[in-house]
Amino acid sequence: MTSIKTEIHPFHFHAEEAELAELRRRIAATRWPDKETVNDASQGVQLATIQKLASHWATRYDWRVIESKINALPNFITHIDGLDIHFIHVRSKHENALPLLMAHGWPGSVIELMKVIGPLTDPTAHGGSADDAFSLVIPSMPGYGFSQKPTEAGWNPERIADAYIELMQRLGYTRYGAQGGDWGSIVVDLMAVKAPSGLIGIHSNMPGVIPPELDAALFRGEPVPSGLCVEEKRAADQLAFTYKHIGYAIMMGDRPQSLTGLTDSPVGLAAFMLDHDPKSQAMIARSIDGQPEGLTPDDVLDNITLFWLTNTAISSARLYWENQSTFFAVKGVNIPVAVSVFPDELYAAPKSWSQQAYPKLVHYNEVPKGGHFAAWEQPELFSREVRAGFKSMR
Repeated sequence: MTSIKTEIHPFHFHAEEAELAELRRRIAATRWPDKETVNDASQGVQLATIQKLASHWATRYDWRVIESKINALPNFITHIDGLDIHFIHVRSKHENALPLLMAHGWPGSVIELMKVIGPLTDPTAHGGSADDAFSLVIPSMPGYGFSQKPTEAGWNPERIADAYIELMQRLGYTRYGAQGGDWGSIVVDLMAVKAPSGLIGIHSNMPGVIPPELDAALFRGEPVPSGLCVEEKRAADQLAFTYKHIGYAIMMGDRPQSLTGLTDSPVGLAAFMLDHDPKSQAMIARSIDGQPEGLTPDDVLDNITLFWLTNTAISSARLYWENQSTFFAVKGVNIPVAVSVFPDELYAAPKSWSQQAYPKLVHYNEVPKGGHFAAWEQPELFSREVRAGFKSMR
């Protein structure tokens, strides 16, 4: 008999109407700060931007739209290492589809990856061939979305990597790939370092390729050294800039429990989540202002509302506190790797460093458009990259 601890159960989510009404009430009751004293976003999310988003959230946004899309997919829960782990599992109709685990990060969720489910599982309907098909497993990270929140310390990226390896084994996959961005890229790097039987290779859109000594020096605020080629200097300059603008990560990494206000104010949560990185924030701000962009205001609110309804602002933040790994430095991966570089990512990984970090690099490409939330912003480009990345590994 199968142990109850390893059983896989269907999952469905329905937000109570009273919860949605309370959310709208809280948005309407927001106590606003003064306007910023500059004419740009250098002090953070601008007042006009967050007020426009809040107005849309309180009066026009409909959570039921994305809720229906989530529930239309095959959702499941299983118990791994003491926690209930939620995941979406979409099997391709194509016989030789490659199983692929896709890992999101912060401030993301499974919603961030939903636009690529169709193109990757059913490529013949999206400009690809049956040989490009994947069967997808998309987990919610512990403490995020519909997965259970840890009640004791220890759920770091290494432990999440172990849980994801166990999940793929539990699903019966003896040969599979893994893909990740943001925290997901760190988790799949660590899965690759563990090199479990069955994991044939990984694809990353935020690869860990920075030489460790350089990464540490830039984190300390030291100047970019001389002697780098053009692409390496560009990446080092970008990373130095990133390290100056990750106050959110430093706060979550040091004192996550002090961010209690994020669980009490939906607008406070929204502003905090919008300010992930300057390029993403600028893109989202343009979208809120009415310009067509990779993400619509509803896209953004889908994700924020999921964090609100599941009350996961603090439980997700604790991953930064738990982390003992570097964000961007080399991890020691020795299995096949595909790298896609999106121009508005936190840094553009140079090919030279990618080849050094990943001795079995099988695909490297700089794409023309997209940023940190690549699958969400540019699903067509992203899907093409994932197909190309795994083509030689199948």
